[in-house]
Amino acid sequence: MSSEIKQDSTIPVVTIDGPSGTGKGTIAAIIAKKLGWNMLDSGSLYRLTAYAAITHHIDLEDKIAVSLVAEQLDVEFVPGADMQTAIMLEGQEVSREIRTETAGNNASKIAAIPEVRQALLNRQHGFLQPPGLVADGRDMGTVIFPEARLKIFLTASAEERARRRYKQLKEKGISANIDRLSQEISERDERDSNRAVAPLKPADDAEVLDTSELSIDEVVQSVLLLLQKYGLYDPQINQHAE
Repeated sequence: MSSEIKQDSTIPVVTIDGPSGTGKGTIAAIIAKKLGWNMLDSGSLYRLTAYAAITHHIDLEDKIAVSLVAEQLDVEFVPGADMQTAIMLEGQEVSREIRTETAGNNASKIAAIPEVRQALLNRQHGFLQPPGLVADGRDMGTVIFPEARLKIFLTASAEERARRRYKQLKEKGISANIDRLSQEISERDERDSNRAVAPLKPADDAEVLDTSELSIDEVVQSVLLLLQKYGLYDPQINQHAE
């Protein structure tokens, strides 16, 4: 896939990729705050596109119509408390609606459509602003920001990811079935890893972290050590951003 935008190589980028349930969104938000950088939750863009298409009664199999929705997506990310972000679609908050498993599966389906990926490519590059960017997704290090200074790929067992997702949904008051979650996660992994367009896989130069047995704090510390290794984080200099 070609990019129409020449990326500014002077602005550092850290990509955090991985399948759902590995904690990449939470980790990306924490790291972005510590660095004082911008954040891109690329997965939300696909969820938002699918949700907007369905809201406007558009079949997700209609590649041209869905890609037009992606091009015209009216979305705003509004930072909130406790590292939470309010996601606004056409002026309405849809943070909860796009976090369901159904929304995730719909996002996975349209993410395999080349026309949709191209439509959202420039929008994602638009998040690259000073002083830096932490990009969370599934192909940030392989397709969207291949020249990123540091590429991280988070993994975890399907069982552990289903457990985490179940806990997360229950805390939000959303009904869930852990066995169904595990099945959906495995099916999504299979689909995402084998799709022809931007398959889910670590970049050749990515740092891979298995988070199955790690707490959020332990993952954050591991990422901070990698940031220091790559010269992107100094506890003394970045302390003001925390």
